[in-house]
Amino acid sequence: MTALVQHEIGPFTIDDWHALPARADGSRLELLEGYWLVTPPPSGPHQWAEKQLVNLLDRAIASTPNALYAVGGIGVELGTERRTALIPDFVVLDTAPLGDSFGAEHVRLAGEIWSPDNTAREQRDKLDACAEAGIPFFWSVAQDGRGPTELVTYRLDGGRYTPATSVRLGDGPVHIEESPAPLELDIATLRL
Repeated sequence: MTALVQHEIGPFTIDDWHALPARADGSRLELLEGYWLVTPPPSGPHQWAEKQLVNLLDRAIASTPNALYAVGGIGVELGTERRTALIPDFVVLDTAPLGDSFGAEHVRLAGEIWSPDNTAREQRDKLDACAEAGIPFFWSVAQDGRGPTELVTYRLDGGRYTPATSVRLGDGPVHIEESPAPLELDIATLRL
């Protein structure tokens, strides 16, 4: 809490972000270009989809020669100079998930599950921040009250994300290459 008292209006640093206590209400506090971004606790359908995506990624990366780890809701430091640290809904790391947060250089894929309340600007800001940090793949998942309705995968190309695969509810299983390991995904399996 000291960080908030000393710097009431910001900009804040990644050290300030680390100094904050865990939020008792389950909301997530992220740092975007030095300013706080608070997101409410995830809904049940969001949590279910996140769990299913982490399990799917776990199965896909199990066959890779390098040790990779799919985890949900973990801190990622995107750069001290950018003063940005986010908590993507799911990531694939190339290092064991020991600790509270990880540098972007260890993130092979980051993904967000957006609720209808997430603004287009918030979505673009997070996508841009992950691209600037050099994360090779990003997944953007749109959802309604029962879970995901669309997935768009992105591949890093020249420092910017290029949309690659778009999967909509009802498409059935689709092959996805924009991941540390290729996989098949049917959005219907992510819904309650």
